[in-house]
Amino acid sequence: MTDILMIEDDPELGTLLRDFLLRADFTVRTCTDAEQGLAALQTEPFRLVLLDVMLPGKDGYRTCTEIRKKQSVPVLMMSARSDDESKLLGYETGADDYIGKPFSVPVLIAKIRALLKRTAPKAESAACLTGCGITLNPVSREVTKQGVPLRLNAKEFDLLRVLMKHQGEALDKNFLFDAVWGTDCFSETGTVSVHIRWLREKLEDDPTHPKVICTVWKIGYRFGDAG
Repeated sequence: MTDILMIEDDPELGTLLRDFLLRADFTVRTCTDAEQGLAALQTEPFRLVLLDVMLPGKDGYRTCTEIRKKQSVPVLMMSARSDDESKLLGYETGADDYIGKPFSVPVLIAKIRALLKRTAPKAESAACLTGCGITLNPVSREVTKQGVPLRLNAKEFDLLRVLMKHQGEALDKNFLFDAVWGTDCFSETGTVSVHIRWLREKLEDDPTHPKVICTVWKIGYRFGDAG
């Protein structure tokens, strides 16, 4: 399995990043547009997609949406657009993390390693988690609702896994943030609430009246009924 699929249309930047990633002991395949990248994902497994936003033809946002229709591979988005609106659009289309250009290569590599670490299956957590009609398989990273498969991005999956491991417990937002994004992450704790909303849209019969992931006032969230 190749570690990273990089979709970047700037050949000079792509070559530079590829060299740095190879030196960091990652295997890399590069594509210069969305169609090449999407085709590669259909024929080869990757551990992570490094996706530029400003691509010719289909941009990174549309590309990420296409990826999420079929796969839960982690996506790290790169863009010269570093404003909050652009970042939120990236997360809304399914990106797991976002880095603004120009960026520090060591920071990029740290983000890649952190994302890969958090999305890697752990042998000690191999047992399926069940509750509220939801089944989560931590090895295959598959989630079903009443037997119907659900498509979650990597961070949604990791957040749901933490909630289900502590079923019936009220979990603080900071605890959830540290468990899923880590203290070395450059995101903010507010992203927990955003991902909870996305999870509810996929898990709840009525997201406006959640029964699977409940809000615990002044604390955070709870999966299922309190024990």
